[in-house]
Amino acid sequence: MPAPPRRRTALRQRLAELRGPDVPARPLDARALAALAANPGCSRRSLLDGAGVDKTVLAQSLGAPSGFGQSQFAFMRGNAFEARVKADGGAELLRLTHRFLGGGPEPVPGGSAVPDLAAAGPEGRAARTALALREATASDGWTLLDHPMLALDVAGTPAFLEPDAVVVHPDGGWTVVEIKSFPMIDGSADAAKVGAAARQSAVYALALEQVAARIEPAPEIHHHVLLVCPKDFSNLPTASAIDVRKQLSVTRRQLARLTRVEDIAAELPEGTTFDVRRPAAELTAAVEAVPAAYAPECLSACELAFHCRARAREQGEVTALGRSIRGELGGLTSIDDVLSAASGATGDPDDPAVATLRRAAELRAEALAGEAAACH
Repeated sequence: MPAPPRRRTALRQRLAELRGPDVPARPLDARALAALAANPGCSRRSLLDGAGVDKTVLAQSLGAPSGFGQSQFAFMRGNAFEARVKADGGAELLRLTHRFLGGGPEPVPGGSAVPDLAAAGPEGRAARTALALREATASDGWTLLDHPMLALDVAGTPAFLEPDAVVVHPDGGWTVVEIKSFPMIDGSADAAKVGAAARQSAVYALALEQVAARIEPAPEIHHHVLLVCPKDFSNLPTASAIDVRKQLSVTRRQLARLTRVEDIAAELPEGTTFDVRRPAAELTAAVEAVPAAYAPECLSACELAFHCRARAREQGEVTALGRSIRGELGGLTSIDDVLSAASGATGDPDDPAVATLRRAAELRAEALAGEAAACH
């Protein structure tokens, strides 16, 4: 249930105070929302993104700038590939959509609609997109929406999102299209990159659900998105249908959790600010006042990853080794705890994690002893 208007206003004011006076909010985009879903336990990212803090500038102010982002070469290559996919009124894109997802008769080249979505400002473009979707759903043909603008309510504030494309099928169904420049070799692509694309596409699908809810009868939002990539080592497009139901569920939960950023903010010391114009020492104290959940995967998704990694290493947190290792270690949360348990100094011997560590330490000692004996 949405928060009352007065409560939402108070929350926006509080987040503006944290961001700093006269500092414009950095709008949330699909990448940021997808990254939140990938690391739902990170209160630090939830608060900073909810407050609209520019994490790139914040990381620089903390003295830990990251290389997060896309290179200019990759950006240009991606734009060139996308232009090829959408050439001739999106004929190839619609052919791939029909091949992998169906939804009506095969599209005829030149026989599909590509409405003009131009309008003033993101609000105007979102309204124009909603109208185009309504009109396309009422028709019985294929429609390609090129870079539509979607509005997604996030903690009472609209986030404006721009997917690569949305296809409306003749049967009235809507499909999110994500175009990426990484290759799809022998029908499959890098699992980590596909996972990131799926999380990002799920955000777009959620935004489409909010548009569809205002149409009677509500059209179907396909839970399979179309991922379009270069085929093998060429520049020819191929595609795959990716099921994003799991990502949709996770993203819904995380967006609901964002409405609790006021609880995170309430626990901060009085006067805390993330104003990037403040001294580095003050910013460091402010950032450290919010709990983080660092994992190596953050390096490809968050601008503060280098700072959080350095702190995790300094404090000997096992999360710095990866989420899978952290999960296997149970209640052992620091590397000192792990080493102590492995040596037998601490830990319950009946604990499976402790028993495994001690057995591993014994095997290591035997191996080292055998190697020393062989050298002599």
